Amino acid sequence: MTEFARLELDGRTYELPILVGTEGERAIDISKLRSQTGYITLDDGYVNTGSCQSAITFIDGDEGILRYRGIPIETLAERSSFVETAYLLIFGHLPTSTEREEFAEQLTQSSALHQAMNKHFEAFPTQSHPMAIMSAMINALSTHERPKIDPGDDATLQRYAARLISKSRTIAAASYKSSIGDPIIYPRHDLKYVDNFLHMMFSVPYKEYVATPEVSHALNLFLVLHADHEQNCSTSTVRMVASGEANLYASCSAGVVALWGAKHGGANVAVVQMLQRMRREGLTPHQFLTEVKDRSNDRRLMGFGHRVYRNFDPRAKILRTAAERLLNSMKIQDPLLGMAQELAEEALQDDYFVERKLYPNVDFYSGIILRAIGIPLNMYTVMFAIGRMPGWIANWKELHDNPAQKIYRPRQLYVGNPKSEWVPRHER
Repeated sequence: MTEFARLELDGRTYELPILVGTEGERAIDISKLRSQTGYITLDDGYVNTGSCQSAITFIDGDEGILRYRGIPIETLAERSSFVETAYLLIFGHLPTSTEREEFAEQLTQSSALHQAMNKHFEAFPTQSHPMAIMSAMINALSTHERPKIDPGDDATLQRYAARLISKSRTIAAASYKSSIGDPIIYPRHDLKYVDNFLHMMFSVPYKEYVATPEVSHALNLFLVLHADHEQNCSTSTVRMVASGEANLYASCSAGVVALWGAKHGGANVAVVQMLQRMRREGLTPHQFLTEVKDRSNDRRLMGFGHRVYRNFDPRAKILRTAAERLLNSMKIQDPLLGMAQELAEEALQDDYFVERKLYPNVDFYSGIILRAIGIPLNMYTVMFAIGRMPGWIANWKELHDNPAQKIYRPRQLYVGNPKSEWVPRHER
């Protein structure tokens, strides 16, 4: 039996259906509000607005819960790989051994780029930001691949999804090489997904880079934890673009651009820059936090708090342990990690931050892991994009397969000039 919320407007009462999700989330369906009442809702930043119904990812920000297709992120971090997680997100179930081997083989076979694309890389100026190159190259890739996927055609989607996930890694590594003027390194068919990326990033013609198991595990974990995160800025952008029937590659290219922003994918860069600044200025964590609390200056605590989570970001807990294990295995004494640990511990004991529910988020530790692996700072957001690609594809598929899907077209509340008269140029 459907429940209703009652809304009184202009002396009339309207009944709005109440929808309940599988985890007990409740939503008021206002899809017919304007046609019935002439009113719209105003929700700047979509803080309280659900843009879709989705079966991909569940987040409970109050309890610090994150699940992909119902499976807790902690379980996936412990038992799954990025390739298996990607398949889970896109197709809704864990792959069988045969399905996983087939998908992994498609990833391997799809890793190389069309030879003509190398000319595109050569055209970018040295020092171009890798995110700019990545977005442009994914769009350019669509001119070679020409993806045409019918709703419900999972076999074709799997083929193109494998190509995009695989080639985005190749594009990312080539973007980095191009940005520093190094020769592009070709992928190898005998390496797994993560190891192949590291090979393309760090090998040079005269010296092969071989990743240690510890480095491969840490980066694989990073990608798993970034694979999807509900309707964030970039994922919402992918769905927005896809709703206009843009192809898979174009939609994901738009996701890359949205992720580039400092408030979204660039947050882990800001964390490392904050720690570097603290060390450069000789500030202890206590001194820095004291300045953060002083509103007369512009000090900001990066990597704490989250738009959704009002508790610990579960990904941060996993990455903190991973960062410690990685650095111990590599025997790296990174002063930034010790500073980060002390900063987190002190902030968690400070009522100022606890009362505001400012807990470490995923960006706080991910930057330390990427730094230890040797990923340059301007590639951090690119790494995020590689990890998020399966989630973007899953959301594109979910929207694309919905026969009732409409083009996204938000309303607005106009607050500009009322009707105005045109003034001739000589009278202005």
